[in-house]
Amino acid sequence: MKAAYLANFPKFVEWPAKVATGASFCVLGQDPFGMTLDAAVAGETIHRIQLAAKRVSKAQDALDCRVLFVSSSEESHWTEIQAALKTSSILTVSDMREFARRGGIVQFVLDGNRVRFEVNLTATGTAGLTLSSELLKLAVAVRRNP
Repeated sequence: MKAAYLANFPKFVEWPAKVATGASFCVLGQDPFGMTLDAAVAGETIHRIQLAAKRVSKAQDALDCRVLFVSSSEESHWTEIQAALKTSSILTVSDMREFARRGGIVQFVLDGNRVRFEVNLTATGTAGLTLSSELLKLAVAVRRNP
């Protein structure tokens, strides 16, 4: 379900014009998706650019990505990852504890048996992204950092 969400998030995101032409979904850290993410993005496009999934070992390798899933295996490195991505317009997504409260944009959460998500609008604005109201309506929480 998380891979399906990741594959569909770009349909509801507006990136600034300065964004690189790449349309990659990147996974940083342990990959919980395997080939599921590759299959989910196969044949999909963002502004007529073919999507692709790739795995990266450090945040600096993700600077040409549109969407970056930060694995919970990277929780102890989140501060450094944020610093590396500071001036980028990347939609950060994770299932790490308190991710949205700690400056991530989209955090997967469990609601009973269902995978849902929270959104941090402050982080969204800092990244220069605009999320559609349709996406925000689906979120279980929409937050702003203090």
